[in-house]
Amino acid sequence: MAYLVPSEFVTKMVDAGESKVFMSTRDTVIRAYMAGAILALAAAFAVMVTVQTGYPIIGAILFPVGFCMLYLLGFDLLTGVFVLTPLALIDKRPGVNLNGVLRNWGLVFIGNFGGAFTVAVLMAIVYTFGFSTPPDKVGTVIAHIGEGRTVGYAEHGAAGMLTLFIRGVLCNWMVSTGVVGAMISTSVSGKVIAMWMPIMLFFAMTFEHSIVNMFLFPSGLLLGGKFSIMDYLIWNEIPTVVGNLVGGLSFTGLTLYATHVRTAPKRAASARLAEPGYLAR
Repeated sequence: MAYLVPSEFVTKMVDAGESKVFMSTRDTVIRAYMAGAILALAAAFAVMVTVQTGYPIIGAILFPVGFCMLYLLGFDLLTGVFVLTPLALIDKRPGVNLNGVLRNWGLVFIGNFGGAFTVAVLMAIVYTFGFSTPPDKVGTVIAHIGEGRTVGYAEHGAAGMLTLFIRGVLCNWMVSTGVVGAMISTSVSGKVIAMWMPIMLFFAMTFEHSIVNMFLFPSGLLLGGKFSIMDYLIWNEIPTVVGNLVGGLSFTGLTLYATHVRTAPKRAASARLAEPGYLAR
């Protein structure tokens, strides 16, 4: 299992962020759409496993399969580009500017939502036999998830909003760690193992992931959940997106960049000075 040292894979993070800023609109939206759709299917799978077994931890253990699939296929999640594209801006890569970063975020958001919503509609059809019967057990659970994680937060007012935001922060700390983890190895097995651990952790601890929620909450509305579109936007999606941005960029992107990229030239210079006869050259 080939392993890259931190200074190497963090440079790959900056390179990846730069490439995403300059990616065409078509490719950005297609890759984001497929990422949202695959992650939505993984979320539906995890809920199904939880319902069938009665053990949420089993669903959490298996959920990362979707994340691994979409990453290995080169698709993009909003939670990932929140971390990668700003690094290219901070590193002052030629042609990278704030407008380019915001454009990428906007397109990825649209694509992720489109993919997740498509799967939400398709799975709602499955859970209700084409909307001809009440939702089955899995569909009923998804409807209740939407209620508990919208009006459930609203019942606590500002404290609920703070809790929601912090859950979003913690979520993308782990999810972005999975994105970075995939860069520490050049083998498929190494990438999968490195991704699996933090993704399993976030899902098991029920942190708030903006793209997973793009599936769960529209699904809940389609399946008769007792909450509104405004409940979803105000008491989940918007605070979750902000929390995901803060968590991923602060705890993963900026910390790794500061200690492994910004300090790399200094280390290299120190190493050259330590070479025998360097000062005599």
